[in-house]
Amino acid sequence: MKNYLLLLFIINSCFCFSQRSATVILHPENANTQISKHIYGHFSEHLGSCIYGGLWVGPNSEIPNINGYRKDVFEALKALNIPNLRWPGGCFADEYHWMDGIGPQNKRPKMVNNNWGGTIEDNSFGTHEFLNLCEMLGCEPYISGNVGSGSVEEMAKWVEYMTSDGDSPMANLRRKNGRDKAWKVKFLGVGNESWGCGGNMRPEYYSDLYRRYSTYCRNYDDNRLFKIASGASDYDFKWTEVLMQNIGNRMNGISLHYYTVKGWNGSKGSATNFDKNDYYWTMQKALGIEPVVKRHISIMDKYDPDKRVALLVDEWGTWWDTEPETNPGHLFQQNTMRDAMVAAVTLNIFNKYGERVKMTNIAQIVNVLQSMILTNKDKMVLTPTYHVFEMYKNHMDAMFVPSEVICDSIQIDNNEKVPMISVSASKKEDNKLFLTIANVNADNTEEVSFEIPNLNFRKFNSYILKGESINSYNSFDNPNSVNKEIFKDIKIKGEKVVVKMPSHSIVSLELY
Repeated sequence: MKNYLLLLFIINSCFCFSQRSATVILHPENANTQISKHIYGHFSEHLGSCIYGGLWVGPNSEIPNINGYRKDVFEALKALNIPNLRWPGGCFADEYHWMDGIGPQNKRPKMVNNNWGGTIEDNSFGTHEFLNLCEMLGCEPYISGNVGSGSVEEMAKWVEYMTSDGDSPMANLRRKNGRDKAWKVKFLGVGNESWGCGGNMRPEYYSDLYRRYSTYCRNYDDNRLFKIASGASDYDFKWTEVLMQNIGNRMNGISLHYYTVKGWNGSKGSATNFDKNDYYWTMQKALGIEPVVKRHISIMDKYDPDKRVALLVDEWGTWWDTEPETNPGHLFQQNTMRDAMVAAVTLNIFNKYGERVKMTNIAQIVNVLQSMILTNKDKMVLTPTYHVFEMYKNHMDAMFVPSEVICDSIQIDNNEKVPMISVSASKKEDNKLFLTIANVNADNTEEVSFEIPNLNFRKFNSYILKGESINSYNSFDNPNSVNKEIFKDIKIKGEKVVVKMPSHSIVSLELY
């Protein structure tokens, strides 16, 4: 109780002396690094209702669909311009045998999803359904291959099945199953979380397995694989060190997983019922991804100074208790302004490290953890996190503009501080300047002044995302409680752009 009162005193003291203003100095002349569009990637796993009821309802469903793909979800994802989609897992990937998911759907064998609630998986959504969806969405497929319980032969044949146009056994099997032309598959994960659900391996052992499995994942015709090693969890810097030593440039990328979660045992806290102390703890944990990314990058730089191996944060996001009366193994959670703020500050961080960070994948795309979309039978709702991705998409493939942020912060314990303002800036060939700004302050308006040398902008387009409170969310009964709106509280004065941001809000601003 004493610690709780001390925390309240610290937070309130910081607010009392806060000037509630910030200055951001931009350096567009130093915009030398491209923000890969793949930083805005997504993740779909056979988990709960992410696939079945989320992406896929089948062609005979009464829910409106396009060849079995849920129409409302498809159109929402199409509007996001999603650059890539990871599948089939996650932990599910290392128990998935791809041949169970091809051929006539009514003849595919069933399996028990041992990782996620013991659900019966009927395999009606398999390789064809996934890769055709990616083609329709115009995004790159990211396949996670089975190292944990699969064989080298199985993975090698999967690559052949998907990407070979030759007169080969697997290519001919694909044709027999209705697809004549090979798909383009660039991203291939060689295992997932091999330190945990993917086999509980040591990094030395996994390194040798990676070298073996990846050898037989071949480039067919003009398809070129970008091979990704199963990397570390959070603070396991040794894992990255060993893989860089033992695999090195045999991999094109190495993954990293980081969740904003209070702990893996017991309650993780409610997704909607939380107070300001919980909120600021969450923001501190989300911002903690930056030193983790920097440390992994520093290890990679030691062995790969030319940055030929990419870092891919292919699982990230918030993880709360599941919603009441739902299967705890299905990880269905609501999504509030707190989650939107986590997405905003995290994407702002990823944009900074574009020299090494080439892809990230928020977990997950529909109905699981920090999702873009929630569905319930024929109802669909876009989450606050969806709107963040919608507002941020102009950063994709733009040039990162470095900045210095001078702002207030809140001390949440004896060591950690949470800055009130998070910013990212980028520009494209049309010389438009694009800014994304998060006011983390739960209570107060922040006036943010941008100093931009040689400012020659006179017009702007801007949107804001804000709920009534940090707990606000979109429900099936009230789907527009949190939605982006046109924002006009912006002034251009000389070489300054001043943005007056309400508390716990996110703004995107395009200057031209």
